[in-house]
Amino acid sequence: MDEDPLTFNQIVQGIADFIEVAIHTILYIRRVYPAELFIRRKKYDTPVFQSRHPALNEYISGAVKAVADELAAGNVEKVVVIIKDKDNVALERYVFAVQNMIQVEAYNKDTSVLGAMTPTALGQYFRAFMAKLSLMENQLGQLSLGDEGSFAVVIELRDDKAPSVSQGKDPPPWVPATTPHTTRGVADQAELHMVRSVDTGIINISLAVQESEAKLNMQREHIRKGKQRAV
Repeated sequence: MDEDPLTFNQIVQGIADFIEVAIHTILYIRRVYPAELFIRRKKYDTPVFQSRHPALNEYISGAVKAVADELAAGNVEKVVVIIKDKDNVALERYVFAVQNMIQVEAYNKDTSVLGAMTPTALGQYFRAFMAKLSLMENQLGQLSLGDEGSFAVVIELRDDKAPSVSQGKDPPPWVPATTPHTTRGVADQAELHMVRSVDTGIINISLAVQESEAKLNMQREHIRKGKQRAV
């Protein structure tokens, strides 16, 4: 049976769910937390990893709910997952860039959009995203964070809009991000790797990974010291 195209609200929820799954998997593959903290699951018909730590899960789900609220309002430009070292220096940024392609009136947000992607097709694209993301370690190399790494979720809004105020306890209130942690604070020497992009017909989303100048300098220093020891 043919599927109906997605609605605006379904796309928003689908993107939010994907970002949540991706955050868990990023934390696992980049070893921000010990591997035993995660359990292997299946999503988009592909293996993914999910944290088993209640407080961590609550933080991630709260942040993603806030992202979904801003997506629904059309305010989001980028959602950035930052991996930081013990000195709070950004080493890697996982940048989910979104672009609203059409305007949908509030009363039509649960109506299928002509020309939009179907639920099955969106799941297939997200499976391709996750497969590519899982292979990024080969390109990025290992992060030696030990027990001192951390991460943050940053939302960058269009036209410097302020985040909507949540009335409940969940999600936690947003706090202003420091410029070095945003995509505006990226140095010219940083390297950008595109992962995937998809045109859903309603909201387009792409994922890229930025290796910061600080991380690249650390890698160069590690290589230099290795050569000195070899001599």
